[in-house]
Amino acid sequence: MKPAAFAYVSPDSLEEALDRLAQAGPEAKVIAGGQSLIPAMNFRILQPSLLIDLNRLTDLEFIRAHDGEGLRIGAMTRQRRLERDPQIRSLAPLLHEATPFVAHPQIRNRGTLGGSLAHADPSAELPAVILALEGRIRARRAGGERWIKAADFFQGMFATALGPDEIVTEVELPAPPQRTGWAFTEIARRTGDYALAGVAVGLTLDGRGVCTGARMVFLNAGDGPRAAMKAAALLAGQSVTPDLFEAAAAQAVVEIDPPGNLHASPEFQRHLAGVLARRALVRAHERALQPRAD
Repeated sequence: MKPAAFAYVSPDSLEEALDRLAQAGPEAKVIAGGQSLIPAMNFRILQPSLLIDLNRLTDLEFIRAHDGEGLRIGAMTRQRRLERDPQIRSLAPLLHEATPFVAHPQIRNRGTLGGSLAHADPSAELPAVILALEGRIRARRAGGERWIKAADFFQGMFATALGPDEIVTEVELPAPPQRTGWAFTEIARRTGDYALAGVAVGLTLDGRGVCTGARMVFLNAGDGPRAAMKAAALLAGQSVTPDLFEAAAAQAVVEIDPPGNLHASPEFQRHLAGVLARRALVRAHERALQPRAD
């Protein structure tokens, strides 16, 4: 298949890109890595009249520490860099652990953080991770900008809070509390395939080993990244035990709504999600007990 005819521009600045987007309206599409957009155009699922290429905007590719131990990551930062950067490994270990699960190395070489979030595929790893980390997404438009919490950003299947004239420019991740452990795991038929189920977990302990906060976010479990809020609430304020993890995982599978597919029924996806949640909670707990590596 070949895409329908379209006009193409490659702006030299973010301001020019935003102006072009504002002028073109909803018929325009922004291309970053293009790993999701181009296949959709080839199958004519999307037929933009104008393609605005952001690849010259190198100022949107960065990883910077801020506010002590938090991070700001430019939207054009390639997924391969997220996988290898020492600041990501040190200050956002969940993101570091999850990124190698994204498709294949060839795709991670081109795919970007901002592009994955804006595409909002319910099966994608990065939206689930940014939601688990309670990140914020910066959206720019001609003449203005705003920060959007990840919890408000993802609004459905391939749907976000972005307006038709807005571009994702960066992501902010807060510094995690002390004694926080993270874990990401998923299962797919083959390496690089879309996951049948996956989960991102965060677990914070106090000095006595009591859980003071938890996050459990599933992918391919609904029309977007799905946070199991009631399951996380079961953990808060409790001394950690295997039975507690079992109960949290059982509650989580009630909260998700996997769609099912050719390879797995919704019931099987729920089973997988429960198994993965228990494993991830155990791993996150072990890491929360370990001294933090600088």
